[in-house]
Amino acid sequence: MRSPLHRLFVALAALVLASSAALGQKPPETPKPADAQSAYEPRSGPGSGQKFLEKLAGDWDVVKTFYPKTGDPVKSSGRAHQAMLNEGRFLQSDFTFEGPSGKTTGLGLIGFEPESGLFTSVWVDSRSTRMSLRRSETPFNGEEIVLFGKSLDEAAAAGRPRSRTSTHLEDGGRRLIHKQYVPDADGKERLIMELLMTRQ
Repeated sequence: MRSPLHRLFVALAALVLASSAALGQKPPETPKPADAQSAYEPRSGPGSGQKFLEKLAGDWDVVKTFYPKTGDPVKSSGRAHQAMLNEGRFLQSDFTFEGPSGKTTGLGLIGFEPESGLFTSVWVDSRSTRMSLRRSETPFNGEEIVLFGKSLDEAAAAGRPRSRTSTHLEDGGRRLIHKQYVPDADGKERLIMELLMTRQ
């Protein structure tokens, strides 16, 4: 008959062998959690608008011309760096201008929604504390970005004249033309500002 000590030794040996075998095995993989945010904000990839925005990326020399109601146009020179962000979904624009009134800076961000075919942009600069919000009103035609001034306070903005901007490329993508129009008292559009950008 085996002694209690012998039985204890056998039990401990079996336990050690079982532990060694368990250590040699990989634990079962825990499944990755689902992207819960997608249930509320579905993911979307870049579209044709992003392909156009990619052409605007790079470093540019800029000539800005402001057209007052009366008097001669006012010009200032500057530079811009534009780059795609968030895996090619948005274009960020950083501007610096040197003019008669000194140095000013500006920052723009524009994106495109493939589902609607519309662009949305926001602009801030060192001249003002206001934020400029713009959006397309018709789907992208593949060649020109056309945006209209928007307000988050639609009731307050009702009836106010809205500015319009247009942006397109020329000379095989080496020149970028950006123009801003505002309506006059008679409702006709007037060119108020123009950016002529030449790729460095």
